[in-house]
Amino acid sequence: MCGIVGYIGRRAAYPILIKGLHRLEYRGYDSAGVALINEQGKLNVYKAKGKVSQLEAYAADKDTGGTIGIAHTRWATHGEPNAVNAHPHYSESERLAIIHNGIIENYAVLKAGLQKEGYTFKSETDTEVLVQLIEYTQLNKHVDLKTAVQLALQQVIGAYAIAILDKDHPDTLIAARKGSPLVVGIGEGEYFLASDATPIVEYTDQVIYIEDEEVVVLTVNSQLSILNYQLSTINGVEKTPEIKRLELSLSQLEKGGYPHFMLKEIFEQPRTLTDSMRGRVNVRQDNIALSGFIDNKDRFLNAKRIIITACGTSWHAGLIAMYAIEEFAQIPVEVEYSSEFRYRKPVINKDDVVIAISQSGETADTLAAIQLAKSKGAFIFSICNVIGASIPRLSDSGCYTHVGPEIGVASTKAFTAQVVALTMLALCIGREKGTLAPDQYLRIVRELGQIPDKIERVLSQNKRIADFAKTFTYAQNFIYLGRGYNYPVALEGALKLKEISYIHAEGYPAAEMKHGPIALISQEMPVVVVAPHCGTYEKVVSNIQEIKARKGRVIAVVTEGDEVVSKIADYTIEIPETEECLTPLLTVIPLQLMAYHIAVVKGCDVDQPRNLAKSVTVE
Repeated sequence: MCGIVGYIGRRAAYPILIKGLHRLEYRGYDSAGVALINEQGKLNVYKAKGKVSQLEAYAADKDTGGTIGIAHTRWATHGEPNAVNAHPHYSESERLAIIHNGIIENYAVLKAGLQKEGYTFKSETDTEVLVQLIEYTQLNKHVDLKTAVQLALQQVIGAYAIAILDKDHPDTLIAARKGSPLVVGIGEGEYFLASDATPIVEYTDQVIYIEDEEVVVLTVNSQLSILNYQLSTINGVEKTPEIKRLELSLSQLEKGGYPHFMLKEIFEQPRTLTDSMRGRVNVRQDNIALSGFIDNKDRFLNAKRIIITACGTSWHAGLIAMYAIEEFAQIPVEVEYSSEFRYRKPVINKDDVVIAISQSGETADTLAAIQLAKSKGAFIFSICNVIGASIPRLSDSGCYTHVGPEIGVASTKAFTAQVVALTMLALCIGREKGTLAPDQYLRIVRELGQIPDKIERVLSQNKRIADFAKTFTYAQNFIYLGRGYNYPVALEGALKLKEISYIHAEGYPAAEMKHGPIALISQEMPVVVVAPHCGTYEKVVSNIQEIKARKGRVIAVVTEGDEVVSKIADYTIEIPETEECLTPLLTVIPLQLMAYHIAVVKGCDVDQPRNLAKSVTVE
């Protein structure tokens, strides 16, 4: 959840660390801090509440010299967001400094033991406990710092990605991980360390992805011509790291002229979906080739059940997949919140297929859910965006969405890419099983190829959506309604509005409105209805009439040329006609735009909404 970055080399560390923090700020922005060892061997720690810009202002007149350092941008878990609880944290002697992403679950027990030994604590964090434990272990066991880190981590229950400086060894940076991501960049005479590759791509494309319970020691001493890295487990087993090449460009991390990353990513969707389908959807040959399915065809064809596990927006994509897989492949599907699934003692069989969906590939609850499922013998298939992330590495097979980094905290292009990937998988299973009619398969494959152009047509209505969105900034509550494939879109639209505008919103199946939510309808309650001309269209029209009869204000997403809903709704947004199973790829676009524009008019921080972070790597 938090963002960590480190540097050791010949350059000034501070500018690299600050730039890295800005790149990682989407992971957390409650507070920020930096630790540097200067040329005189002094370990300086500077911290500030708020965003990275507040840290820069605080450190402007401070000594920021040194060619080694670590930095952190925080999403608060233990202790309120303030400068004291911000990372880095000193050890008791102020010889060590640590940054940490994750949660140490047994920190209270460890803290009590250290207090009995005379250790004092300045913060409320679990992280300070860890750095004190490492120093205590080193002093009492008479071992080097690497061994102290290994021994201390053997006592830890929970998740961590850590980086540690020792002012007595200004040529060495030590890091470790379990359950939280960590990547090392290898430059020329320098090393970079970060939660993900975004701070590294500017300097090198050679990286090592640190695995769970691994410790890496990075050493750079230009005077002695020392340049070395060592990788081992917390139990002391030496490892041979695999160096990989980054598939990421610097331009993908810039706004490209848009005022916010979120708007850029909404408008990128025609291109990102084209990229996601490239090499997979062959419209000329009317075929879908999904290697993750082809290589494991029998596991899907023999599956008695498919379980989809995910969180947040990815869970909504999973609901859409449930409709598609059950319709095309006739396999029962269950969609589970990962946070509930992992603790529910679920019945999992060896002939089950578990599909895990996560943009980052590091979502803690989803990672734990698939570890549970894998221990029961289930086949794990993952849908992820970040190459080399923990979830795809743990899976038996999978499909990358290839949409590039998504910086805006509220997911947009990741959602549509997940829906495309899951739809392709449903089509592949249905075709191989013979449960999907050949003519329907061909129609949908051809239509998939047209979706990027049709999204462009929806995006062309952006100005009009922005204009009428201003009308609804007064609202304190919204209801979103949809049916069939578009019920999950209603949920996703409501989530987007909540996330970035802080307006309370709820999504419902349209027919469920009369079972309770209709009591809320009034002139002050806007209702967004997703009503494309397919499936249960006539039923949705009746639901809209019920709303209007109670003076509700209706914003409707309709198919181009609609002559029924357009006459009774207050506002309509049109989408091109398409296959019913593909309508979510079009109907969600206006809901993304509407949420964005309402939030902008309200003056909200669209890319970094309060209390949220992009990648949820803690429970």
